Amino acid sequence: MKYAPIGQSGLITTNLTLGSMLFGENSARTTPEAEAKRIMDRYFDAGGNHIDAANVYAEGRSEEIIGRYLGGRRQRTILATKVRFPMGDDPNQSGLSRLHIIESVDDSLRRLQTDYIDLLYLHCWDPITPLEETLRALDDLVTSGKVRYLGISNFKAWQLMKAQMIARQAGYSPFIAAQYQYSLVKRDLEYEFADLCASEGLGLLPWGPLGGGFLSGKYSPDQAPTEGRIATTADHTEESWERRNNDQNWKVLAVVDEIAKAHDSSHVAVALAWLLAKDIVPSVIIGARTFTQLEQNLDAADLQLSADEITRLDEISQLPELYPYRMIEAYGGRSL
Repeated sequence: MKYAPIGQSGLITTNLTLGSMLFGENSARTTPEAEAKRIMDRYFDAGGNHIDAANVYAEGRSEEIIGRYLGGRRQRTILATKVRFPMGDDPNQSGLSRLHIIESVDDSLRRLQTDYIDLLYLHCWDPITPLEETLRALDDLVTSGKVRYLGISNFKAWQLMKAQMIARQAGYSPFIAAQYQYSLVKRDLEYEFADLCASEGLGLLPWGPLGGGFLSGKYSPDQAPTEGRIATTADHTEESWERRNNDQNWKVLAVVDEIAKAHDSSHVAVALAWLLAKDIVPSVIIGARTFTQLEQNLDAADLQLSADEITRLDEISQLPELYPYRMIEAYGGRSL
């Protein structure tokens, strides 16, 4: 694998990060502990150094599986987790309050069997808690040594920008990582977040890089899927068949197919390699549920797309023109 710093920091990640959302899930789409350990073995053997978790994944069981596994690998592993969503019925067991953040970090440390978290993400915006309270609690955790670096996820652009500026002005630890849905079939964040991350020193670590499995190439437009993430995802959710099954996305997939064949590679590897070609992306989060899926993902670590192939993928998946972005692009330059 290749290495890159995350944002404007000295934290070095491999270009593929292992996601753990399905570890320990009680559902048909589960990754049992034995399979999760096999996946982690293969990931580390391939040179990976970064595991992404969250306290809510499988109600904490994912963190527990990782904690039981890591052992002597802990110091050589970037361990990321998240805080925000409910971890119980009590109203104080949710949100980004000082109480919930500190309690959640202590619980995650216990489940992960470690005394520090390398990268702690705010998992989503909290409309109740003042940002100042949240950011002070995060800085206290960094000062205490329980957390080393900070990340942010699922905030609007103005919310992320406001949080970053408050942190900088107060002398708190800034955010170095942003985790957002990003793929060839979901490029919305490019309107605001690409420039924001570049200017504010955040590395973008995409989740959902295969569009919920759509970009795996195993589906066809004339038949709704009966298995996989898309088949089991409700229509209103981010990675549903309802959102993916459209003419534009099938055109994207056709170009992915052509490029994959040219490299004697897979749809999966091409989709991931396109993301890794972006300057602001130090690593992509791969959410392999099975050992076989992991092997397909690992192929992307060394796949190098040509400039022409990247351009073809950019053009076929380009976003609709929106105001004021089109106007800024057309007239926003300045010459002296």
